[in-house]
Amino acid sequence: MKADQAEGLRQLSQPKSVKVVAVTSGKGGVGKTNVSVNLAVSLAQQGSSVILFDADLGLANVDIALGIKPTYDIRHVIEGERTLEEIIVKGPEGINIIPASSGVSKMANLSAAEHGGLIRAFSDLTLPVDYLIVDTGAGIDHTVVSFTKACQEILVIVCDEPTSITDAYALIKVLSRDHNINNFQILANMVYSENQGRELYGKLAGVTDRFLDVNLGYLGSIPNDDYLRESVKKQAAVVSVFPRCKASVAIRKIADQLNSLPQNEHNGGLGFFVERLLQAQAAGLEAGA
Repeated sequence: MKADQAEGLRQLSQPKSVKVVAVTSGKGGVGKTNVSVNLAVSLAQQGSSVILFDADLGLANVDIALGIKPTYDIRHVIEGERTLEEIIVKGPEGINIIPASSGVSKMANLSAAEHGGLIRAFSDLTLPVDYLIVDTGAGIDHTVVSFTKACQEILVIVCDEPTSITDAYALIKVLSRDHNINNFQILANMVYSENQGRELYGKLAGVTDRFLDVNLGYLGSIPNDDYLRESVKKQAAVVSVFPRCKASVAIRKIADQLNSLPQNEHNGGLGFFVERLLQAQAAGLEAGA
Protein backbone atom coordinates (compact mmCIF):
# COMPACT_ATOMS: atom_id res chain seq x y z
CA MET A 1 0.00 0.00 0.00
CA LYS A 2 1.36 3.42 -0.94
CA ALA A 3 2.22 5.95 1.76
CA ASP A 4 -0.50 8.42 0.77
CA GLN A 5 -3.11 5.65 0.81
CA ALA A 6 -1.94 4.45 4.23
CA GLU A 7 -2.10 8.01 5.55
CA GLY A 8 -5.62 8.31 4.17
CA LEU A 9 -6.67 5.16 6.01
CA ARG A 10 -5.18 6.51 9.26
CA GLN A 11 -7.17 9.71 8.80
CA LEU A 12 -10.31 7.63 8.36
CA SER A 13 -9.94 5.88 11.72
CA GLN A 14 -13.13 7.00 13.40
CA PRO A 15 -14.37 6.30 16.92
CA LYS A 16 -17.86 6.10 15.47
CA SER A 17 -18.29 3.20 13.06
CA VAL A 18 -19.87 3.62 9.65
CA LYS A 19 -22.15 1.08 7.99
CA VAL A 20 -21.21 0.64 4.35
CA VAL A 21 -24.03 -1.02 2.42
CA ALA A 22 -23.98 -2.24 -1.19
CA VAL A 23 -27.36 -2.27 -2.92
CA THR A 24 -26.95 -4.60 -5.86
CA SER A 25 -28.75 -7.07 -8.11
CA GLY A 26 -28.05 -9.81 -10.59
CA LYS A 27 -29.94 -8.02 -13.36
CA GLY A 28 -31.29 -4.59 -14.17
CA GLY A 29 -34.92 -3.58 -13.99
CA VAL A 30 -35.59 -4.75 -10.43
CA GLY A 31 -35.78 -1.28 -8.85
CA LYS A 32 -32.29 -1.24 -7.35
CA THR A 33 -31.69 2.51 -7.64
CA ASN A 34 -35.17 3.30 -6.34
CA VAL A 35 -34.45 1.15 -3.30
CA SER A 36 -31.07 2.87 -2.80
CA VAL A 37 -32.57 6.35 -2.96
CA ASN A 38 -35.51 5.64 -0.66
CA LEU A 39 -33.43 3.68 1.83
CA ALA A 40 -30.94 6.57 2.03
CA VAL A 41 -33.69 9.13 2.52
CA SER A 42 -35.48 6.97 5.09
CA LEU A 43 -32.28 6.52 7.11
CA ALA A 44 -31.74 10.29 7.01
CA GLN A 45 -35.30 10.85 8.23
CA GLN A 46 -34.40 8.67 11.20
CA GLY A 47 -31.48 10.95 12.05
CA SER A 48 -28.54 9.26 10.33
CA SER A 49 -25.93 11.11 8.25
CA VAL A 50 -26.04 9.40 4.86
CA ILE A 51 -23.87 9.44 1.75
CA LEU A 52 -25.44 7.86 -1.34
CA PHE A 53 -22.79 6.86 -3.87
CA ASP A 54 -24.00 6.20 -7.42
CA ALA A 55 -21.45 3.52 -8.28
CA ASP A 56 -23.08 2.54 -11.57
CA LEU A 57 -20.16 4.11 -13.43
CA GLY A 58 -21.47 4.95 -16.88
CA LEU A 59 -25.22 4.48 -16.40
CA ALA A 60 -25.93 6.99 -13.64
CA ASN A 61 -29.49 6.81 -12.34
CA VAL A 62 -29.57 8.43 -8.88
CA ASP A 63 -29.53 11.98 -10.28
CA ILE A 64 -32.36 11.09 -12.66
CA ALA A 65 -34.38 9.43 -9.90
CA LEU A 66 -34.19 12.61 -7.83
CA GLY A 67 -34.34 15.19 -10.62
CA ILE A 68 -30.86 16.47 -9.78
CA LYS A 69 -28.54 18.03 -12.36
CA PRO A 70 -25.04 17.95 -10.87
CA THR A 71 -22.40 20.24 -12.34
CA TYR A 72 -19.66 17.70 -11.72
CA ASP A 73 -19.61 13.95 -11.29
CA ILE A 74 -17.29 11.10 -10.41
CA ARG A 75 -15.57 11.38 -13.80
CA HIS A 76 -14.13 14.75 -12.75
CA VAL A 77 -12.72 13.16 -9.59
CA ILE A 78 -11.09 10.27 -11.43
CA GLU A 79 -9.56 12.68 -13.94
CA GLY A 80 -8.18 14.80 -11.10
CA GLU A 81 -10.26 17.90 -11.87
CA ARG A 82 -12.27 17.94 -8.63
CA THR A 83 -12.14 16.40 -5.16
CA LEU A 84 -14.86 14.06 -4.00
CA GLU A 85 -16.31 16.68 -1.64
CA GLU A 86 -16.44 19.22 -4.47
CA ILE A 87 -18.78 17.08 -6.57
CA ILE A 88 -21.15 16.07 -3.76
CA VAL A 89 -24.68 17.45 -4.10
CA LYS A 90 -27.38 17.66 -1.46
CA GLY A 91 -30.45 15.51 -1.80
CA PRO A 92 -33.72 15.24 0.14
CA GLU A 93 -33.48 15.16 3.94
CA GLY A 94 -29.89 16.37 3.65
CA ILE A 95 -28.41 13.21 2.17
CA ASN A 96 -25.09 13.71 0.37
CA ILE A 97 -25.00 12.30 -3.15
CA ILE A 98 -21.88 11.31 -5.06
CA PRO A 99 -23.10 11.41 -8.69
CA ALA A 100 -21.85 9.09 -11.40
CA SER A 101 -21.52 9.80 -15.12
CA SER A 102 -24.34 8.98 -17.49
CA GLY A 103 -23.75 7.62 -20.96
CA VAL A 104 -19.94 7.69 -20.68
CA SER A 105 -18.86 4.17 -21.58
CA LYS A 106 -15.29 4.77 -20.43
CA MET A 107 -16.52 5.06 -16.84
CA ALA A 108 -17.66 1.47 -16.82
CA ASN A 109 -14.19 0.23 -17.74
CA LEU A 110 -11.73 2.06 -15.52
CA SER A 111 -8.02 1.40 -15.78
CA ALA A 112 -6.10 0.33 -12.69
CA ALA A 113 -4.70 3.86 -12.30
CA GLU A 114 -8.16 5.43 -12.58
CA HIS A 115 -9.64 2.97 -10.13
CA GLY A 116 -6.78 3.79 -7.77
CA GLY A 117 -7.53 7.50 -8.13
CA LEU A 118 -11.12 6.88 -7.10
CA ILE A 119 -9.95 4.93 -4.07
CA ARG A 120 -7.60 7.71 -3.01
CA ALA A 121 -10.41 10.24 -3.38
CA PHE A 122 -12.35 8.42 -0.66
CA SER A 123 -9.30 8.61 1.57
CA ASP A 124 -9.64 12.42 1.54
CA LEU A 125 -13.35 12.50 2.38
CA THR A 126 -13.99 14.22 5.72
CA LEU A 127 -17.78 14.54 5.83
CA PRO A 128 -19.49 13.01 8.90
CA VAL A 129 -21.28 9.82 7.93
CA ASP A 130 -23.25 7.06 9.62
CA TYR A 131 -24.16 5.23 6.42
CA LEU A 132 -22.52 4.97 3.02
CA ILE A 133 -25.08 3.49 0.62
CA VAL A 134 -23.38 2.21 -2.54
CA ASP A 135 -25.76 1.82 -5.49
CA THR A 136 -23.79 -0.56 -7.70
CA GLY A 137 -24.39 -1.53 -11.28
CA ALA A 138 -26.22 -4.76 -12.01
CA GLY A 139 -24.48 -8.01 -12.88
CA ILE A 140 -21.08 -9.47 -12.12
CA ASP A 141 -18.50 -7.40 -14.02
CA HIS A 142 -15.25 -6.37 -12.29
CA THR A 143 -16.40 -2.89 -11.26
CA VAL A 144 -19.63 -4.19 -9.70
CA VAL A 145 -17.77 -6.94 -7.84
CA SER A 146 -15.08 -4.51 -6.62
CA PHE A 147 -17.58 -2.12 -5.09
CA THR A 148 -19.81 -4.88 -3.73
CA LYS A 149 -17.07 -6.80 -1.95
CA ALA A 150 -15.76 -3.57 -0.39
CA CYS A 151 -18.97 -3.11 1.60
CA GLN A 152 -19.86 -4.46 5.02
CA GLU A 153 -23.43 -5.40 4.14
CA ILE A 154 -24.57 -6.65 0.74
CA LEU A 155 -28.24 -6.11 -0.02
CA VAL A 156 -29.40 -8.10 -3.05
CA ILE A 157 -32.61 -6.91 -4.70
CA VAL A 158 -34.84 -9.53 -6.32
CA CYS A 159 -38.31 -9.55 -7.82
CA ASP A 160 -40.58 -12.47 -8.60
CA GLU A 161 -39.49 -13.40 -12.08
CA PRO A 162 -37.24 -16.29 -13.13
CA THR A 163 -34.41 -14.17 -14.59
CA SER A 164 -34.19 -12.05 -11.44
CA ILE A 165 -33.90 -15.10 -9.20
CA THR A 166 -31.44 -16.86 -11.53
CA ASP A 167 -29.21 -13.80 -11.88
CA ALA A 168 -29.33 -13.06 -8.14
CA TYR A 169 -28.14 -16.62 -7.52
CA ALA A 170 -25.35 -16.16 -10.08
CA LEU A 171 -24.19 -12.96 -8.34
CA ILE A 172 -24.20 -14.63 -4.92
CA LYS A 173 -22.38 -17.66 -6.34
CA VAL A 174 -19.59 -15.54 -7.86
CA LEU A 175 -19.11 -13.47 -4.71
CA SER A 176 -19.06 -16.59 -2.55
CA ARG A 177 -16.98 -18.90 -4.74
CA ASP A 178 -14.46 -16.38 -6.07
CA HIS A 179 -14.33 -13.75 -3.31
CA ASN A 180 -15.13 -15.59 -0.05
CA ILE A 181 -18.21 -13.49 0.73
CA ASN A 182 -20.81 -15.59 2.50
CA ASN A 183 -23.30 -13.21 4.12
CA PHE A 184 -26.05 -11.49 2.16
CA GLN A 185 -29.29 -9.68 2.89
CA ILE A 186 -32.21 -10.24 0.51
CA LEU A 187 -34.89 -7.66 -0.27
CA ALA A 188 -37.93 -8.67 -2.31
CA ASN A 189 -39.16 -5.79 -4.47
CA MET A 190 -42.42 -5.13 -6.31
CA VAL A 191 -44.37 -7.87 -4.52
CA TYR A 192 -48.13 -8.09 -4.08
CA SER A 193 -48.04 -9.26 -0.47
CA GLU A 194 -45.65 -9.88 2.40
CA ASN A 195 -46.21 -13.60 1.90
CA GLN A 196 -45.09 -13.34 -1.72
CA GLY A 197 -41.93 -11.59 -0.53
CA ARG A 198 -41.14 -14.37 1.93
CA GLU A 199 -41.88 -17.02 -0.68
CA LEU A 200 -39.49 -15.30 -3.08
CA TYR A 201 -36.80 -15.27 -0.42
CA GLY A 202 -37.55 -18.95 0.24
CA LYS A 203 -37.05 -19.84 -3.44
CA LEU A 204 -33.63 -18.21 -3.49
CA ALA A 205 -32.59 -19.55 -0.09
CA GLY A 206 -33.67 -23.05 -1.09
CA VAL A 207 -31.24 -23.03 -4.02
CA THR A 208 -28.35 -21.42 -2.12
CA ASP A 209 -28.80 -23.80 0.82
CA ARG A 210 -28.50 -26.71 -1.58
CA PHE A 211 -25.51 -25.59 -3.62
CA LEU A 212 -23.64 -22.81 -1.77
CA ASP A 213 -22.13 -22.25 1.66
CA VAL A 214 -23.73 -18.86 2.30
CA ASN A 215 -26.01 -17.19 4.83
CA LEU A 216 -29.01 -15.31 3.46
CA GLY A 217 -30.86 -12.91 5.72
CA TYR A 218 -34.28 -11.56 4.83
CA LEU A 219 -34.50 -7.78 5.18
CA GLY A 220 -38.12 -7.48 4.03
CA SER A 221 -40.21 -6.62 0.98
CA ILE A 222 -41.52 -3.55 -0.83
CA PRO A 223 -45.03 -3.80 -2.30
CA ASN A 224 -46.06 -3.00 -5.84
CA ASP A 225 -47.51 0.44 -5.10
CA ASP A 226 -49.08 3.00 -7.46
CA TYR A 227 -47.76 5.77 -5.23
CA LEU A 228 -44.22 4.53 -5.74
CA ARG A 229 -44.68 4.70 -9.51
CA GLU A 230 -46.11 8.21 -9.13
CA SER A 231 -43.05 9.27 -7.12
CA VAL A 232 -40.81 7.98 -9.93
CA LYS A 233 -42.67 10.22 -12.37
CA LYS A 234 -42.18 13.14 -9.96
CA GLN A 235 -38.44 12.28 -9.71
CA ALA A 236 -38.75 12.16 -5.93
CA ALA A 237 -38.32 9.68 -3.10
CA VAL A 238 -41.63 8.04 -2.25
CA VAL A 239 -40.83 8.24 1.48
CA SER A 240 -40.73 12.04 1.08
CA VAL A 241 -43.73 12.75 -1.14
CA PHE A 242 -46.07 9.93 -0.06
CA PRO A 243 -44.83 9.08 3.46
CA ARG A 244 -47.94 7.11 4.48
CA CYS A 245 -48.30 4.88 1.42
CA LYS A 246 -47.65 1.13 1.66
CA ALA A 247 -44.27 1.34 -0.06
CA SER A 248 -43.03 4.07 2.30
CA VAL A 249 -44.15 2.13 5.36
CA ALA A 250 -42.32 -0.95 4.06
CA ILE A 251 -39.14 1.01 3.30
CA ARG A 252 -39.09 2.48 6.81
CA LYS A 253 -39.38 -1.04 8.23
CA ILE A 254 -36.43 -2.11 6.08
CA ALA A 255 -34.42 0.89 7.32
CA ASP A 256 -35.24 -0.21 10.89
CA GLN A 257 -34.08 -3.74 10.04
CA LEU A 258 -30.85 -2.39 8.60
CA ASN A 259 -30.27 -0.34 11.76
CA SER A 260 -30.81 -3.42 13.89
CA LEU A 261 -28.26 -5.58 12.08
CA PRO A 262 -25.30 -6.25 14.36
CA GLN A 263 -22.08 -4.48 13.47
CA ASN A 264 -19.91 -7.07 11.80
CA GLU A 265 -16.24 -7.59 12.48
CA HIS A 266 -15.25 -4.99 9.90
CA ASN A 267 -16.05 -1.74 11.70
CA GLY A 268 -13.48 0.64 10.23
CA GLY A 269 -16.06 2.75 8.43
CA LEU A 270 -14.83 4.51 5.32
CA GLY A 271 -11.33 3.25 6.06
CA PHE A 272 -12.65 -0.29 5.70
CA PHE A 273 -14.34 0.62 2.42
CA VAL A 274 -11.14 2.13 0.99
CA GLU A 275 -9.00 -0.78 2.18
CA ARG A 276 -11.33 -3.33 0.64
CA LEU A 277 -11.41 -1.39 -2.64
CA LEU A 278 -7.61 -1.51 -2.68
CA GLN A 279 -7.74 -5.26 -2.12
CA ALA A 280 -10.37 -5.71 -4.84
CA GLN A 281 -8.28 -3.66 -7.26
CA ALA A 282 -5.19 -5.76 -6.53
CA ALA A 283 -7.15 -8.99 -6.99
CA GLY A 284 -8.47 -7.73 -10.31
CA LEU A 285 -4.97 -6.92 -11.50
CA GLU A 286 -3.73 -10.38 -10.52
CA ALA A 287 -6.65 -12.04 -12.28
CA GLY A 288 -5.92 -10.08 -15.44
CA ALA A 289 -2.20 -10.78 -15.37
